[in-house]
Amino acid sequence: MRTRKFDTTNYFRAATGCLVLGCGTSGQGFVVSDFGMDGMDGGALGPAEAGPGIVVVVSDAGPGLSLPPGGPFGDFPATPVIDATGGGAGTPSAAPALFAGGASGTALGPCLVEPENNSLFPHNWLRPRIRYIPQGGQNLFEIRLHAASETSDLVAYTSASSWTLPKATWEALSAHIVEQPVTVTVRGAVFDGMNLTTPPSAPSTATLTIAAADASGSIVYWSIAGGPNGATALKGFKAGDESVVTALLPAQVQMPTTGGQVNCVGCHTSTPDGEFAGFTAQDPWGNAIASLQNASVGQAPSFLGAGAVSALGGSPVGIQSFSKAHWAAGDHIEVAPLGRGLQSQLAWFDLEATAATQGVAYDFITRTGDTMGVAAPSWSHDGGRIVYMSTDAEEDGQPGAGQSDLYAVPYNAKMGGAAAPVSGAATTTYNEYYPAFSADDQFIAFDRIASGMDMYNQPAAEVYVIPSVGGVASRLAANDPPACTGKTSPGITNSWPKWSPEALTLAGKTYYWLIFSSTRNENGNPQLYLTGAVVEGGKVSSYAAIYLWNQPADENNHTPAWDVFKIPSVPIFR
Repeated sequence: MRTRKFDTTNYFRAATGCLVLGCGTSGQGFVVSDFGMDGMDGGALGPAEAGPGIVVVVSDAGPGLSLPPGGPFGDFPATPVIDATGGGAGTPSAAPALFAGGASGTALGPCLVEPENNSLFPHNWLRPRIRYIPQGGQNLFEIRLHAASETSDLVAYTSASSWTLPKATWEALSAHIVEQPVTVTVRGAVFDGMNLTTPPSAPSTATLTIAAADASGSIVYWSIAGGPNGATALKGFKAGDESVVTALLPAQVQMPTTGGQVNCVGCHTSTPDGEFAGFTAQDPWGNAIASLQNASVGQAPSFLGAGAVSALGGSPVGIQSFSKAHWAAGDHIEVAPLGRGLQSQLAWFDLEATAATQGVAYDFITRTGDTMGVAAPSWSHDGGRIVYMSTDAEEDGQPGAGQSDLYAVPYNAKMGGAAAPVSGAATTTYNEYYPAFSADDQFIAFDRIASGMDMYNQPAAEVYVIPSVGGVASRLAANDPPACTGKTSPGITNSWPKWSPEALTLAGKTYYWLIFSSTRNENGNPQLYLTGAVVEGGKVSSYAAIYLWNQPADENNHTPAWDVFKIPSVPIFR
């Protein structure tokens, strides 16, 4: 159950005397409530309550919620915006007249890098930033946003190389222009302080769409400040946040481990309740699990037993995974590789175990038919299956140079069973690695490179998606950066895909969101990007990447995890 606000203007259906969003909805999976705005009982809205300025809350509990086309809307200002903030401080007030004085020239337009063309924004996401790389000395820019249902275009002028849509405008736009294209156009010119020395450039364009679906949960990622050997931390933010918070520092991890102090929190995994993160073994210490909650940050779970601490700290333990189906009192189980190289095996760990003996604190999961080593397992949310890297290239919990295919094995109450390749993701031509189950267990996202290459921090890595039962692997459109940047994929390290904690079905479409790391930006350092995938009628549509401009641009941000993390809230400044 979630709540979402919409302006009811143009959604009132006079013929039936009710709101379009609320009429005949008993089987549609949503309810419209006035929360007592009419001074009555907070029930369904009636005819007198629909109109300009009335805001309703839609609580959707299943399929069916969609916004009908309407309008015209007046979300965009009717007069041009002159950007006088930040880098746009030198924007002349005469900019509209300068750009209106003639048609576009033939000069190359600015390289538009945000938004990327054909991007799909979650309904509640970070407001769009329009960013571009000037060409040919351009220092004055016209930005235009167009939507068919808006009474006017939004036109902004700036001398800066980026401009962010005002928050109030974004909130109004996302309440109205849903599942409809919004075209972004940028023209550049050279301004000498008095006049344009050349006509405005040819336009650079991109189209974005605001989805009917929200993105839920929080993203927590590994951040390295000041270069590859800088300080590390887990940082995070919730959907829509415009900055990030530090969620966990290595020195805050309080779980006792053998071999020394935890000094890196890189390869982390969320527990299903979002309260803890587990960390991959890095010699000379063993694995750890620590709270991300503000009141108990760094503390070990109260249920963690001494036997589990010993089992996790005594031997090399690789990237771990958890399942909602096995995360409750008396059944706190972790699945992870145990051992090195070809000797690494898939193991379960009972985090409540008080004795450290094999068969009590841990044991191996049978993988009949697979003699390779194990790395980076992903345990389905329903607890039924484990998909993992079947590899000869496991190196202390991480993949290296060699071969890797995706295999699946039943959990089967810790007993395992027959291991089988995931059809379409177990090929001789490619290495498939870093698998991740979608929230509904219907799909697996993974990285793919040519067979035999080094999988660790690999520039050739690309993100693919495949049905979890196997099938045809689909390459995501989000792998490709804008053509004008001169960068191409493979070559920009698209890696570590993780799904949002919810797959939402609305009006016959199922919306999925993924987060991944990429080095496509101008500085070449890894940063986080979002993308969407929509399934309708059995067809999967993928979209371009969305840069997360709330992250520090000079940091190296890797290995995101997306779940219901209970991290501190980002401060709001208005």
